[in-house]
Amino acid sequence: MVRDGYYYGISLLVVAVLVHLFTAGWIFTWPLTLVPVLLAAFFLWFFRDPERIIPQGAGLIVSPADGKVTEVRRIATPDGPRVRLSIFLNVFDVHVNRSPIAGVVREVRYKKGEYLNALNPESAERNEQAEVVMEGDGCTLSFKLIAGLLARRIVFRPQPGATLHRGERVGLIKFGSRADVLLPGDAHIRVEKGQRVRGGESILADVEVPSHEPMMPHEVLETHR
Repeated sequence: MVRDGYYYGISLLVVAVLVHLFTAGWIFTWPLTLVPVLLAAFFLWFFRDPERIIPQGAGLIVSPADGKVTEVRRIATPDGPRVRLSIFLNVFDVHVNRSPIAGVVREVRYKKGEYLNALNPESAERNEQAEVVMEGDGCTLSFKLIAGLLARRIVFRPQPGATLHRGERVGLIKFGSRADVLLPGDAHIRVEKGQRVRGGESILADVEVPSHEPMMPHEVLETHR
């Protein structure tokens, strides 16, 4: 579990105890106590951090987040053609984010912005977000962690220059949000719009790895904390 879950959960359980003590004898004591208890249970569940089996193999690109694929589109960029995949996380999804490839973090850009509904296409440019550029596994790609209507905090821990394993935990977005992945134009896409994916486990695409490129270390069972 992400430690934030303990902060919220324990704090609300303390509130429940205090409410129960100060309202003892009231007719509404138990309903008043039950509210923070239920909220504590929700936060402990929301911040769950399950283990994932990370796919092994050269050139695989996995999902950085749990959720539903809402867009698979080929777009033109100043750097050439790219494929953009958008993944929408609702409040019931696991919100821990993972590295889509094994490689080096080249750049991390944080941008303050609005909090439009993450399903709104304009949220990709106007919302608060963290954009990460990575190189490895035969390609250079970027992915964005985008705040949504309820999401108010994006956490991305690795710094530029960090070397990550595929599927390694890198941070989280708190409460409903969106993750975009910008793939090379020649990537072989393995998902389609409407499909549900799991962070670190579902393969989004694969790319050809040049034979001369050194392989990054991979792990079949991800155990990084």
